[in-house]
Amino acid sequence: MQEAVSIIHQNQTLRGMEHIPDGKEHVPAVILFHGFTGTKLEPHRLFLKISRELEKRGIASFRFDFLGSGESDGNFEDMTVGKEVAEAKTIFEYVQGHPQVDKGRIMVLGFSMGGLVASMLAGELKESIHKLILLAPAGTIGKKSDLFANESNYIPELDAYDAGGNVIGRAFIEEIRTLDAFARAKSYEGKVLLIHGTADQSVPFETSSLYIQKCYGKNATLHVIEGADHTFNKYDWEQNVINAACGFASRG
Repeated sequence: MQEAVSIIHQNQTLRGMEHIPDGKEHVPAVILFHGFTGTKLEPHRLFLKISRELEKRGIASFRFDFLGSGESDGNFEDMTVGKEVAEAKTIFEYVQGHPQVDKGRIMVLGFSMGGLVASMLAGELKESIHKLILLAPAGTIGKKSDLFANESNYIPELDAYDAGGNVIGRAFIEEIRTLDAFARAKSYEGKVLLIHGTADQSVPFETSSLYIQKCYGKNATLHVIEGADHTFNKYDWEQNVINAACGFASRG
């Protein structure tokens, strides 16, 4: 059963979709966090396809647009990683209080910057998160701060930068320059699945290995998709992601 849902975060509305297996009670659940400039659908409807597969397996899922993205309230130029982590926590609390969800089996999945957000949320909430799934997580996003802040893209009247039509505020750039994502993530001690394509040109493939080295160690598994790009833009790559993520969520 797929239904639209909205929740309030600091007087603004986060809009999303929830998928609940019909007739099921106390089901495990996965929360999906989208990436930078993304939405609750993601490219080629990847998040929707993951949600539908999870539902077939008896697992609920919840996917929201962060503030300033998709159909949620707010403006993209006000977005920062820290704000998205706070929004993610509000979403988690909503799912935790859902009458059909097993509070002890709530998992989090994040793609790209959503993976960064998911990893930081897990580092904060620790054992409250049953499992963690990271798709090409952007743990090294700080290295892109100068690219985002390219003076040729500066908009003086907004004191912000144009990133392909998305306006990025100065606060976002200043935050990622000093962000130690791995330090914020390493407190999580649950099971982790990382999925990454070897030809990712947006988030280097090596970033997932850094997550294992600096944060998760033997608790993590790296699922490698040979030749895949950042958004897994081939049917075979997409199916690989869906099967790996949903299989991991289904086990225990």
